[in-house]
Amino acid sequence: MTADTLARLFWDRVERSAGRPAQSFKQGAEWKTITWREVGDVVRQLALGLIALGRQQGDRVALLSTSRAEWVQADFAIFTAGCVTVPVYPTYPPDLIAYVVNDSEAKTLIVEDPAQLAKALQVRDKTPGLEQIVVITGYDAPQPPKMVMTWQSLTRLGRESEAAHKSTLAERVTTTRPEDLATIVYTSGTTGPPKGVLQTHGNHIAAVDASRQSTPVEEGWVHLLFLPLAHSFARLESFLGVAHGLTTAFAENLDKVGENLREARPHFICSVPRVFEKVYAKILSGVEAGSPVKRKIFHWAVGVGRDVSRHQQRGQPVPFGLELRRKLADRLVFAKLHAALGGRLQWAVSGGAPLSRDIAEFFHAAGILLLEGYGLTETCPALTFNRRTSFKFGSVGQPLPGVELKIAPDGEILARGPNVATRGYFKQPEATKEVFEPNGWFHTGDIGVLDSDGFLFITDRKKDLIVTAGGMNIAPQNIENMLKADPFISQVMVYGDRRPYPVALITVNPEELTKFARAQGILVNDPMVLVKHPKLVERVGRIVEEKNTQLQSYAKIKKFAVLPGDFTLDGGELTPTLKVKRKVVAQKYQGAIEELYR
Repeated sequence: MTADTLARLFWDRVERSAGRPAQSFKQGAEWKTITWREVGDVVRQLALGLIALGRQQGDRVALLSTSRAEWVQADFAIFTAGCVTVPVYPTYPPDLIAYVVNDSEAKTLIVEDPAQLAKALQVRDKTPGLEQIVVITGYDAPQPPKMVMTWQSLTRLGRESEAAHKSTLAERVTTTRPEDLATIVYTSGTTGPPKGVLQTHGNHIAAVDASRQSTPVEEGWVHLLFLPLAHSFARLESFLGVAHGLTTAFAENLDKVGENLREARPHFICSVPRVFEKVYAKILSGVEAGSPVKRKIFHWAVGVGRDVSRHQQRGQPVPFGLELRRKLADRLVFAKLHAALGGRLQWAVSGGAPLSRDIAEFFHAAGILLLEGYGLTETCPALTFNRRTSFKFGSVGQPLPGVELKIAPDGEILARGPNVATRGYFKQPEATKEVFEPNGWFHTGDIGVLDSDGFLFITDRKKDLIVTAGGMNIAPQNIENMLKADPFISQVMVYGDRRPYPVALITVNPEELTKFARAQGILVNDPMVLVKHPKLVERVGRIVEEKNTQLQSYAKIKKFAVLPGDFTLDGGELTPTLKVKRKVVAQKYQGAIEELYR
């Protein structure tokens, strides 16, 4: 019988694996590993501390931090205290932090460090319901503001009040039910502010059990966690660490992932495509810079690897001669890649955004299987997965155990299962009704097809939400509307789905353009020439820079192109209600877009 709530899942693991390694993280130049018993001690103290602060069952506790061991400790302490975790992206600006804290009705906010504390204090007067802010690290003000306390003071409070609250703690763990709310996870709104998805313990346990059956791992394996824990994909990874009894090694940050892979030597990793794209690009640029002989050997090795890969994909044995060539290709070329990934990597999971088939095939040729999956925040977050024994590149795999999929008449993917958060969005009944049917089917907003073997291929996005190659959701209308607020700009289309960063196609208001040219003494009339004039590009660049200051790092417009004419109805770029037809514009200006990613 598996545990039916996240708190019971955690305490079962502490009991079963007490002295085994649980978490590993960098302290200075050294890696430090702590056992399940030690993690359990911290979680118990934090949970008792929350109860001593007056947190009742069902109270919300928000968590604003990058991914680190304490994030996971706090998460399970919140569940243990019978409370509800509200993850907040560490990149959120102060106003958005205030919005999530207020909307979720959080009473306590746990922040990572003085920089995150400063953001929270900046909007302190806008969060009247917030009672305490707890700082994880780096804060040692002699006289902290009344409501601010450190991680150490919270664990000390827990230790000191253990006698008073021990029975309450035990009762909270035993009385939490699978149908109780575990967490409210905010997802980017396409037009308005983010929506809070109501996820129960039962939803998450179902996702963990289904994923557990589909990922062949062994207790004690190491995985390197580097994705943001505020994103549901990384959260599932952390829950699987507990379910399987893995050692979760925490990367120092995204820039250090390369170094940390070599040090932590993980058996598997979960990543977004962007990381694999970077590795791939680095390998190719290294090859191009090498001698002609090196290039020849590389291309020969990739050819051998692809041949092996084709046999494996068809489930055929690899012929003896090809196996010998594979070993040679490994020694000459691929061994370096394996060493760079730590040397123990069995396979890797890619999710959060679509993975290019070319990249999956290249890594498989090099002897590393990238297994792509698919899901959404509303599905906690897994729906489909490619298995190690059954995979198709270009697909997102087959449904997980317990998940049903069907394709609606318009091509939209609908999903149903115990992991689907059918309680919908917090305080948003209309938005809930739009995508959750009373019979349990959830409308994903993605368009796809199922092949005869039940593999799902995603062909398009029904909604306009952009998912970058890094797995971050960007609502393009928000950015477009910000840019269009400047009178100099007429139309904007933000582009960036499956790409490393967002770019913008911009048209300039014709009257403003004429005025500007006159004022600057530009004597050109041809729009094709005018939009490339350095003074005009600089003028538009200033607007983009100014608006970028209001956006999170991953949503900032990195590059833009000014188009010679406006989008029009006659030109087919606008709908009758004057909305930009994204597909039409993207096709029409494909050359300009590709130029921006060069």
